[in-house]
Amino acid sequence: MKRANIIVKGEVQRVGYRDAVEKIARKLNIKGCVENLIPYDVKILAEAEEESLKRFIETIKIKKYPIDVESVEVNYKEATNEFEYFKINRGDPQEELAERFDVAGKLLYRTVELGEKSVALGEKSVSLGEKMLEKQDAMLGKQDLTIGILRDIKQDTKYIPGVLSEINDLKVRYDLMEIKINKIKEVLNVPVSV
Repeated sequence: MKRANIIVKGEVQRVGYRDAVEKIARKLNIKGCVENLIPYDVKILAEAEEESLKRFIETIKIKKYPIDVESVEVNYKEATNEFEYFKINRGDPQEELAERFDVAGKLLYRTVELGEKSVALGEKSVSLGEKMLEKQDAMLGKQDLTIGILRDIKQDTKYIPGVLSEINDLKVRYDLMEIKINKIKEVLNVPVSV
């Protein structure tokens, strides 16, 4: 058993990083804790077998909005076996609540941003569908599919402004919509952008 003292730098506070680290630790059977360091970093104490620790360290290098890990500093020592499980050491309750609002706000903004992009892509798909209908009657079925997806997108996006408590569910729904729109673009022979 080894102990890794880890300092993580980057956009790692007020973005839900500690929660992500805790989930990763549980999946890999890592024991220890994670906490914010003043002013911007996160400290992780992790104990496990060396291979598990290496995998853990690679997995916590998250670069997925709003989290952006820039660097991970690791010092290994012998394990102390002081931890029964992995936990988040939380700070002042008001500060923690403010952090939750910050995360929700960032995800809501990103969700609205993705919704606007989805609608714009949907409008382009309708335009292409109409042009293709003028050229080929056989494309009628594909246009109906496109219009149906656009209605779903419009229906889903009109509820975004008041949905802080459902932000994670919305992100998943928009990821699925983006996949559907890319499939439509593939069917319509429109280049799929990254």
